[in-house]
Amino acid sequence: MTNPIEYFMSVDITMSDKLLEVLYFVIGLVTLYVAFRNLQDKENKKRYGSFIFWFLLGLMFVIGPWIPPLYTGILMVLMVLSPILKQVGVGSEPAPSNEETEKNYKKIGMKIFIPALSIGVCALAFALVTPISPLVGMGVGVLVAFIMLLAYSKDNTPSIIMHDCRRMMDIVGPLSMLPTLLAALGSVFTAAGVGDVLSGLVANVIPEGNIVIGMIVYCVGMALFTMIMGNAFAAITVMTVGIGAPFVLAYGADPVIVGSLALTCGYCGTLCTPMAANFNMVPVAVLEMKDNNGVIKNQILIAVIMLVIQTVMMIVLS
Repeated sequence: MTNPIEYFMSVDITMSDKLLEVLYFVIGLVTLYVAFRNLQDKENKKRYGSFIFWFLLGLMFVIGPWIPPLYTGILMVLMVLSPILKQVGVGSEPAPSNEETEKNYKKIGMKIFIPALSIGVCALAFALVTPISPLVGMGVGVLVAFIMLLAYSKDNTPSIIMHDCRRMMDIVGPLSMLPTLLAALGSVFTAAGVGDVLSGLVANVIPEGNIVIGMIVYCVGMALFTMIMGNAFAAITVMTVGIGAPFVLAYGADPVIVGSLALTCGYCGTLCTPMAANFNMVPVAVLEMKDNNGVIKNQILIAVIMLVIQTVMMIVLS
């Protein structure tokens, strides 16, 4: 459906989906704000490339559902040209000084974590208590956090919060889109039959009826495929179709235990890959670490240990 009025008036569309579209619209407006702030920032040497990236991203959030998919694809291709050509830069939005940070900490203290916590609490509440998507709950949580920050200090004006929002989005940059794109990649892989191809390849390795070997390959494969895709949720669909179902579940393994542990095995891969940008690359940018792989290097050993433990658990428990 390409008409927004018909969409929001339709009784066939759930309230959850309608609220999600409203949330995406608001996200789009914030992203457009970041785009125009960058365009006006003459100290940003890459302001035009930054503007194009954020503007097209915001435009897709605002009008994406109401235009033909082909046009959305064209906008996507144009959007990624700026990052590919390294034309997306960090603006000159001033960061709080050490003195200001220290002053605010003495004033607010550990209460600073309450707004962030409210986002998770709202998302969980929506998931458990209402039929509405927890993503909507997350959006409500952001609004609650926004109100809390306004109440904490008279210096926290809406303009200050929006400027800080722009500063954070500039720091994260194009990496902010990687989780979304990788999640979509999982659907593409599944539709393309990658799982069936994997099944054919693995059939030559796993002895017929050997569920233990099947579980080991499934667990290790989940970690490796997650490292490639950067997203365990995207990987588990492909790996379950290709390996989990024919070589593990088909022989009577408990699907609840197998599915849960397969996903956590995928998370072990998440700890070891730059493709999981929100976990491993965004902290590097935010903390301004000198080593781009510093986060990953500190997680690899733990990831390997946990992968072994969870593989053993799957074999024993299922």
